[in-house]
Amino acid sequence: MSRKPDKLDAAVDPMADFEAAFDSEAFCFGDYAVEDYAVLVVFWALILVVSLQFFTRYVLGDSTTWTEEVARYLLIVIGFVGSAMAVRKGTHIVVEFFYRYMPDWLARLFAGLADLVSVGFYLAMAWVTYKLAGRTASMMVSVDLPKSLVYYIVCAAFVMMALRGIQRIVIRARLARQES
Repeated sequence: MSRKPDKLDAAVDPMADFEAAFDSEAFCFGDYAVEDYAVLVVFWALILVVSLQFFTRYVLGDSTTWTEEVARYLLIVIGFVGSAMAVRKGTHIVVEFFYRYMPDWLARLFAGLADLVSVGFYLAMAWVTYKLAGRTASMMVSVDLPKSLVYYIVCAAFVMMALRGIQRIVIRARLARQES
């Protein structure tokens, strides 16, 4: 009595993404969203900073002081903006064991409730990080930038997660209406 995945889950199947990596189709910018490109840029900045850190430490024998702190903050940005990608694709970690043994209507109900709770969580965390950023007046230790900048970026990532979660709810509702 296992349940088949719905069309939305099939559209974001991670194995389909894996198999698509080996296809020889042309690259299309429209297949990716703004958060994909943001993560790509920040990831390359992280690679450059860590490479500089490695070069100065092991080749020159004198480590640059700012690279470790900047790398830490870039990794934080990648984690949170990458989470917006995961919300859009529906690839966050879930326990789907129980969904497979529920009737389809109940599984869809719980999936919708989980999406609503997730959006509420993202909005609450966006508010918390916004308030935290407003209260953070200190500067980064080795770079002359305010620490609140990192919190504002995390806040923007939570807002993007909430928007992508709402988008996912709308898509799921449209698919449910088409099926019935």
